Amino acid sequence: MTPVLAVEGLSVRFRTEDGFVHAVDGVSFTVGAGEVLAVVGESGCGKTVTALSLVGLLPPSAQVSGHVRLEGEDLVQVPRARLRELRGKQVGFVFQEPMTSLNPMLTVGRQVGEVLGRHEGLSGAAPRRRAAELLDLVGIPEAGRRLREYPHQLSGGLRQRVVIAIAVACGPRLLIADEPTTALDVTIQAGILDLLRDLRHRLGTAIVLITHDLGVVADVADRVLVMYAGRKVEEAGAEDLFAAPQHPYTVGLLGAVPNPARHAAGARLREIPGMVPSLSQRLGFCAFAPRCPRADDRSRSERPPLEEVRAGHLVACFHPGPEPLGVHQ
Repeated sequence: MTPVLAVEGLSVRFRTEDGFVHAVDGVSFTVGAGEVLAVVGESGCGKTVTALSLVGLLPPSAQVSGHVRLEGEDLVQVPRARLRELRGKQVGFVFQEPMTSLNPMLTVGRQVGEVLGRHEGLSGAAPRRRAAELLDLVGIPEAGRRLREYPHQLSGGLRQRVVIAIAVACGPRLLIADEPTTALDVTIQAGILDLLRDLRHRLGTAIVLITHDLGVVADVADRVLVMYAGRKVEEAGAEDLFAAPQHPYTVGLLGAVPNPARHAAGARLREIPGMVPSLSQRLGFCAFAPRCPRADDRSRSERPPLEEVRAGHLVACFHPGPEPLGVHQ
């Protein structure tokens, strides 16, 4: 079956006064209908740039190469006018902060209705009726009253649900959610995750979920893509990755998550020393080598290829294995 989204060799670099910054370096992945792919990694690893590049939302200083095929149509090659047609209709986008995603001068009903008018051709009272249905769909009570309210009159959780309502208004084939639970308390976060699960089952939407929260990943993702310094370093089914991570970076990320079964009361969490390297030049060796106790001369001079260590489990490492950092010999 053809995937909804197929990304092949995606690279993004930004032109700056000091030269180019290579934010994404040859990333490939696919997402099928009704599937949730989580993309994880530290800040500065290229997650959000990858998401924005999929639908042409990067600034003019960005240079994008590779292929981004939405049901066979290469979005890297199409005119910007075609991208504007696809955004909102075939691709929905949930940004990190709902308060900055919504227009503070327009009512909720006006903002949801605008998408329906542009992409579905609805007019008159139809957009308002459909907007009320969408607010019901995403679990917002008293939809008729909420349509008349402005973003500042809603809680953070309700604003995020409005953003999701706008993103799914036209039944998109692909939903890109960039940190959709940021700054929400755990109760509201659980509601948003339940909503994403419901939408993918009800609408068959493929979802790309960008997040730092590995608890969220364990809760909703089918597969996980781990990025480091703009590269894909590991990809596997969620259960497989949590049970037996292979890349030392993934091992470090999972080791930094509090776990009552693994950490005694007051015990210090494991940490990854150092920082993500500068992306001002493309590295010809393992980007994680300066921070990795498993690194050797080969790691510091060659770039490890992505290899399948088990069925569906890819890793770019010369010394893969699930053991904690610092114990590899």
